[in-house]
Amino acid sequence: MFGSSTSRTTSTFAATDSSGTQRTTRTRLLAATAPLLACSLVLTACGSRDEGDGGDASGGTTTVTIGYDSPLSKDLAAVGLGMRNSAELAVKQANKEKLVPGVSFKLQAKDDQGTPNIGQQNAAAFVSDKSVIGVVGAYNSSVSAAMQSTLHDARMVQISGANTAATLTKGADYTDSPERQYDNYFRTISTDDVAVPVTAEYLYKDLKIKKIAAVDDKKTYGAQIVDDFTTAYKKLGGKVVLHQSINPDESDYSAVVNTVRSSGAKGVFYGGEYPQAAALKKQLVAAGFDGPMGGGDAVKDDQLISLAGAKAADNTCTHSDGAPIDKMTTAKSFVSAYEAAGYQQTYGVFGIYTYDATTALIKAVGDAVKANDGKVGDVTQLRPKVVEAMAKVSFDGATGAIGFNEFGDSTNQVISINCVKNGTWENGVKVVTVK
Repeated sequence: MFGSSTSRTTSTFAATDSSGTQRTTRTRLLAATAPLLACSLVLTACGSRDEGDGGDASGGTTTVTIGYDSPLSKDLAAVGLGMRNSAELAVKQANKEKLVPGVSFKLQAKDDQGTPNIGQQNAAAFVSDKSVIGVVGAYNSSVSAAMQSTLHDARMVQISGANTAATLTKGADYTDSPERQYDNYFRTISTDDVAVPVTAEYLYKDLKIKKIAAVDDKKTYGAQIVDDFTTAYKKLGGKVVLHQSINPDESDYSAVVNTVRSSGAKGVFYGGEYPQAAALKKQLVAAGFDGPMGGGDAVKDDQLISLAGAKAADNTCTHSDGAPIDKMTTAKSFVSAYEAAGYQQTYGVFGIYTYDATTALIKAVGDAVKANDGKVGDVTQLRPKVVEAMAKVSFDGATGAIGFNEFGDSTNQVISINCVKNGTWENGVKVVTVK
């Protein structure tokens, strides 16, 4: 997803607690040989030897941990849990298919609550755990920004299926002078500077909105996406008549609503996430404003409709990465496997991209292990080799061809426009391949 503030899997999992965080346990086999005994006693990252930990892992394999970070509680829990489930599914399948010979994977999920400082603490915990080979996450771009330097210093891969802020890979001056920020950071979803102009063009050319009010939630993702939209919209000839901010921790946006109504705007573009977007759209409609609301992928969630109400949610249009899932032949196996797994939460907008991100990390581990004479060895020593391998990863994933450019960004850049009509998301009302 994006900014702090959205709609771009192991041998054994223990029960999920009330916060949605998984607690995992590991059993160690004390072998009679000195090398394995030393590894177990010292608890170094030689990797744990799994003696039948359940799931699909078999005895004698080396178990390594994949860290996972997203909001698993509070108002963004729905999207975070769907992403976690998708990562878990990728891990389970990799173990079942023995994707990396001699290695089994386990997922260790941590809840960042959508808060940067918690994400940074989680990153530090992953680094200190000598069994963790890399991290999938975060959901929020602002949280990932807080995690990046810690994971980079540890030479540990970080890969997200949701972050869209261009600054994470190309720096603050990403339009005029892009520069790679952290060579260990990758993502499987398009950036805002690629996707947002598609939304701007849809509002300006397709919906004929020539004057618009911009509203953001003050977070990294929300503020940046409004900047990207403003640049693209003005370039088309549109006029941004107002730029306001809301406090996402509050629920009464009447001051912003009244300002929008008196601004002469014929529509609104919101930079932020679906809980606040739903409240804003509901209050705008209640105040008599009937213009459409545009937004980014963080607004694209089924919860938007239930929170705003079907009638008020109508005419909300957002972009999302890729073609609609039901139109992607590559996504069919993921969807069927996810449904068969019986998860309580839907995979949402970012689940399938998180699935591909997790698979990419697993494949990078496989390449690094192969280059290391087929051995995991000390996981902390393997981490930088996985970073090197990730840059070269290329495969056909659930979302299409997976690969990374010189910045670590996805090379697959297809953008869909989705709108709520008659209380239901109509996905792919327009699909654009960005070149």
